[in-house]
Amino acid sequence: MRVALVCPYSLSRPGGVQGQVLGLAHSLTRRGHRVRVFAPLDRARDRPADVDVVATGGTVSVRANGSIAPVALSPVAVYRALVALREWDADVVHVHEPFAPGLPYGLLVSGGLPPVVGTFHRSGRSALYALLRPLTRRLVDRLAVRCAVSETAAATAREALGGRYDVLFNGIEVDRYSGVDPWPASGPTALFLGRHEERKGLAVLLDAWESVVGRGPGEGGTPVLWVAGDGPETARLRRRHPESERLRWLGVVDDVEKVRRLVRADVLAAPSLGGESFGLVLLEAMAARTVVVASDIEGYRDAAGPGAVLVPPGDAPALAAALTGVLAGELAPAGTGAGGGRETWLDEGAARAGRWSMDSLAGRYEAHYRAVVGHRS
Repeated sequence: MRVALVCPYSLSRPGGVQGQVLGLAHSLTRRGHRVRVFAPLDRARDRPADVDVVATGGTVSVRANGSIAPVALSPVAVYRALVALREWDADVVHVHEPFAPGLPYGLLVSGGLPPVVGTFHRSGRSALYALLRPLTRRLVDRLAVRCAVSETAAATAREALGGRYDVLFNGIEVDRYSGVDPWPASGPTALFLGRHEERKGLAVLLDAWESVVGRGPGEGGTPVLWVAGDGPETARLRRRHPESERLRWLGVVDDVEKVRRLVRADVLAAPSLGGESFGLVLLEAMAARTVVVASDIEGYRDAAGPGAVLVPPGDAPALAAALTGVLAGELAPAGTGAGGGRETWLDEGAARAGRWSMDSLAGRYEAHYRAVVGHRS
């Protein structure tokens, strides 16, 4: 089967949707399908070597859901992408975030295309949905199947668009975390991965970290916080919290470095304030056998279940206490099985992450593809 995967966000920027599209491309290819990804690309060097990609233009940054989305808005680029898609003669088109600006909209307003499967990632109220509701309510019927990555994402789409949604999940390429050479570190290490914007809670984490390191070195030495990524708050937060031996600003890291640092870190800190439809990064940490301390918000509860230490969002003292307890080996989540201990915790987290594998997700989507293609014929 020929499967066209459509991603609205630039592959030159790391992101949850981009990662899902590329991971799904890998798994579907292993399952014997021919897969082509249609996505924006800002630099030729960012084109993945192991995925067939059709670039749909360069991007501009657009505010969406409390974040900054790198989307391609050029009508010319959208037209060219549609021409390329038709020429490839796909059996099914799978578009992620069907109402993101750019090619996704072009797909829904165009005719003569194969069946379209849509996956909704967004959670929380959307000004764009509200503004374009009359149009989106008409166009959504062009989706042969509607999927969502979580219950919260399905609720957001249902409120805006109506209809029924198959609630699936975000998948993890679990094999990527086996046999990895950990990133070098000399002491206890915490890791933050994400955009530097208000809803990700980095400012709360940095305030909490001052309390963690203020208690002095533990038995394993001086703890260090690795902060990966960038965003609109980077400059302000770096001025307020300069780099030191206890705080390292990494900038944007590639996937290889991200995996190595996850495998080495003692704890992943995920202090988001809200707006997370699914906590994929939490499951990635579990697959890497890294302890998770995260905000107690719906998307993170759905992903981590009892396998993470959850704290109230925006509560720096509670976050500091949780990080200190985990790094000292004195704190474990309530769901840790009989016998307790760090290894039990890590075993249970890795097992939970394995249940959300990308291969399992690909199988679920494959069933939808076969159904709509069979119905078409």
